[in-house]
Amino acid sequence: MEQEETRRKPTVRGMWEEILRLVYPPKCVFCGALLERAEQDACKPCLAELPWTDTHSAVQTGRAFSQCVSPFFLTGKVHQALVDYKYHQRESYGVCFGRWMGDCACRCLSDAFDLVTWVPVSRKRLRKRGFDQARYLAGSLCVEWHVEPQETLRKILDNPPQSGLEDTDARRANVLGAYEIVDPELIEGKRVLLIDDVITTGATISECARLLRTFGAADVVCATLARAH
Repeated sequence: MEQEETRRKPTVRGMWEEILRLVYPPKCVFCGALLERAEQDACKPCLAELPWTDTHSAVQTGRAFSQCVSPFFLTGKVHQALVDYKYHQRESYGVCFGRWMGDCACRCLSDAFDLVTWVPVSRKRLRKRGFDQARYLAGSLCVEWHVEPQETLRKILDNPPQSGLEDTDARRANVLGAYEIVDPELIEGKRVLLIDDVITTGATISECARLLRTFGAADVVCATLARAH
């Protein structure tokens, strides 16, 4: 009887969460609607219509990386949420984005990696945007795994955004020489999971993966929130 009474008593953490819920009611990251108590991150209507990938379409292969997995296609509400995340001060979206990416990586990649890293932005882009979106995603993804993402790459060239280039060859040329390895010993012989927000032509991820492989990584697999059709 005493044990049942103990279970019924609200915990300090539970009370604090209730207060936060009242002061800052959680909203759907895709439509902004207030979430029901049983909902997390997104409302049921949005979840039902999001452009989810399936077991087959979630996985891509590349020249420098063996696999890249993505839980969504880059369209509709997912595309807009990513724009808001990167350019409209919605850094908090990275928490659920990372969680969805982590779930996808666990389903599709199993234990095919030894460390997690990310595609970095340049110092100039970091000052302008205020945060590194891929680093946030890597950190959020790693929370559930109880590991720390490792910095393996540094962007040394503030090249034009890839989004402004439609030609695949132009995108490849745009990122050539844009990155350098931070510590070759960290990646030597390791299977690396490389994180970025999106993959379209794959030019950026391929260049980073090529560099990691050149400096000793045994394999590179990747995860992004969304992929192009």
